[in-house]
Amino acid sequence: MTADSKPKTVLYRVLRFEPEGSSNPRWQEYTIPYTSGLTVLDGLWVIKEGVDPSLVWRSSCRMGICGSCGMFINGLPRLSCNTQISELGSSTVEVAPLPNFDILRDLVPDLGPMFDHHQALSPFILRPDREELEKPTAEYYQSSAEMERYLQFSYCIKCASCIAACPTVATDPVYSGPMPLAQAQRYNTDTRDDGFDIRKLALRGPQGPWRCHFAGECSRVCPKGVDPAKAIQLLRRDLVADYLRLRRPTPPAAVVEKPDDIARRPDIPEAPPATV
Repeated sequence: MTADSKPKTVLYRVLRFEPEGSSNPRWQEYTIPYTSGLTVLDGLWVIKEGVDPSLVWRSSCRMGICGSCGMFINGLPRLSCNTQISELGSSTVEVAPLPNFDILRDLVPDLGPMFDHHQALSPFILRPDREELEKPTAEYYQSSAEMERYLQFSYCIKCASCIAACPTVATDPVYSGPMPLAQAQRYNTDTRDDGFDIRKLALRGPQGPWRCHFAGECSRVCPKGVDPAKAIQLLRRDLVADYLRLRRPTPPAAVVEKPDDIARRPDIPEAPPATV
């Protein structure tokens, strides 16, 4: 299907699963009118509101931000709210829940195991000054260059597309998968964090980055341009360097007591004088 040959109708093939009924998922077809700019999620709403109110899926923001509407669309993990039917090159839209997860109902995958792995890797800032962390009196200083080191990985919206595309996760339920591992590296790289020694204990075993085959599918399907495969490689590098005692840990960023302290930092260039 091209922009010059738009169809009048769209055929949806949706994988249905009712846990209280048959144990086998089944395909069900719906035909709906096509309108310009129609997204896969829009089409599902047309079906639910006018054809079959029993159809179930998970969605929220409709803006590619929350990550909850990830589905397996025409053979690839995608965000249904960001995927226009005109982009698929076909007037048939095949929609299934994300693979590598159990199905709760219809298009709703059970993301619990992914978030269990995520939580086990402490995806938050860890520091020795716990009192300051919980009851802050000021800010932790971080330069723009230091932020750039982990910024890409912070764009992750936990949509699970990378997990659905990962061939290792498909065969190894112990492996944490790209999203949790990338987020572990995101915090290990954050200069405000001091939790590497805690996270490495969970990363040494089979749930760590060593089972990754570097297929790269996780990075290819990420809707936000995050590169989980790169994060996993960097995580491997840091763990090996730590094992060989070549890694040089740095103290976490200092607390900045007041704005004037930032202005006196030698690594921050002074602002040019104002001109009229």
